[in-house]
Amino acid sequence: MSVAKPKYSAGDEKQRKDLGKKLTDSVWRQSNRPGSMKDLGVSALKNLPANIGMVQGLMKAINWNQAQQDVIQGLSNTVAIVGMPNTGKSTLFNQMKGQTLSPVSAQVGTTRTLVRTDFGPFTLIDTPGHLPDVMESGMEQASVVVFLLDAARGLQAEDRELYNSIRKLEKPTIIAVNKVDTLRGGEKGDQIATEMAVLLGSPGIIPISAKNGRNVAEELIPAIIDASPEAALAIGRELPAYRRQAAQRIIRNATLVSLAAGIEPIPFVDIPILLGTQARLVLRLAALYGEPMDNTEAIKHARELITTMVGGLAFRYLAEQVAKLVPFGGDFVAGAIAGAATWSIGEVALEYYENGKRLSPSRLQQLYKTAYHRFRKEKTSDELLAEARGESTLGKKDPLAALDEAKEA
Repeated sequence: MSVAKPKYSAGDEKQRKDLGKKLTDSVWRQSNRPGSMKDLGVSALKNLPANIGMVQGLMKAINWNQAQQDVIQGLSNTVAIVGMPNTGKSTLFNQMKGQTLSPVSAQVGTTRTLVRTDFGPFTLIDTPGHLPDVMESGMEQASVVVFLLDAARGLQAEDRELYNSIRKLEKPTIIAVNKVDTLRGGEKGDQIATEMAVLLGSPGIIPISAKNGRNVAEELIPAIIDASPEAALAIGRELPAYRRQAAQRIIRNATLVSLAAGIEPIPFVDIPILLGTQARLVLRLAALYGEPMDNTEAIKHARELITTMVGGLAFRYLAEQVAKLVPFGGDFVAGAIAGAATWSIGEVALEYYENGKRLSPSRLQQLYKTAYHRFRKEKTSDELLAEARGESTLGKKDPLAALDEAKEA
């Protein structure tokens, strides 16, 4: 996955540069601007109290209502289960939800209408394979399509035709071959899946048994979550068993966005982008854990959570900005710091909501520091930043190590 760097119009470029220079000069005197990574930590710490106030001021500028609406809109995403008659769509639907919502029968085409059930605002669609118009309608509304094949029947011409129609929609698509539990004569699910993938020209097919649940929880649902952060939010909100996994997908996506924004070379310009990304991240995690999104309470809790950590965040924001002034490699370091801050906020918010919002302020701050250092220790910053920029991580040192070395010096 790659994330494009934020772009600004040519007309705004001079104004943004002037603003960046003005803000930078007000925090760091010209003589104190860092010339190397070792100088970075020392320069950033000199006027910390004033800088904390600056970050708190920016917090007030976040459009929380818009962030809330974005999350509400994300909860309306759907997943469509698509396949020819009797491929086990209803059985899979019921296996994922854990209750019977669609009639299951050995007769071909038992499901005669589009069946929906709400997962909150999220709707999983079981499409009747014998009704092309309705099936197409279901796919049009979906964020992710699960295309189901029948292992016992093998790949048919109708399957190819349907797959070609799905591809034209240009939606994230997960292909699964069902009924691998019915195979006889030494055939194996992995073998059938590989053969079908080759025939369809697909990168991969997941062998499953919707009847007994084989590979549904282990492979299929994780693949759906990974295919779409929006689907991850909807699935995780309704299915607690996959909540943490969905949360990690949402955190990862926000981290990549922050990494890309942090690479922006103009100091301070990217802070509103980062704060907006982090606000949405916390609200998405709140929604994931069942917090109502139709009132101001979710915003209140999310705002308090980020504000509690703002002392710890101030140094990271400021270090990221001053890193942009370092002639060589500063953008790489800035992006890594931005990503580390966002990832840490996500990890703390995850624990906060998973523990019923009962963590003390001191515990939140401790968790933030631990998460940040874990991010650095595991070199996640290096790997994710390279991924965001489409580069190889081979032979590269974790840029956050240089920041911490400067602090210790």
